[in-house]
Amino acid sequence: MRLVHQYEPELDDRVRCDYKTTNNFCRVDETDVKVKGEWMYLYRAVDPKENTIDFYLSESRDKQAAKRFFKKALAFSYVSMPRVITADKNLDYSIPFQELIKEKLL
Repeated sequence: MRLVHQYEPELDDRVRCDYKTTNNFCRVDETDVKVKGEWMYLYRAVDPKENTIDFYLSESRDKQAAKRFFKKALAFSYVSMPRVITADKNLDYSIPFQELIKEKLL
């Protein structure tokens, strides 16, 4: 977790200025990346042109990490509310989607 706290803000600052506004569609996925010798999960949301909308580094791949990622991605003004979110078949997305709908964030 120390690596996440150390590198995520720096990555966020460096990449944030390159983000573009999105359209109604977004695709989310996660992958494993090695950060300073340790494996982490990189959650990311991309638009149809493969431009990165937002990302989130996490030590775990679970429901809480997915929910934190979606809350972070939807909280910023440069992101218009997507009409369609395409996710892979990761079952960890179903519960956060339902919770965010109840909280009126989706």
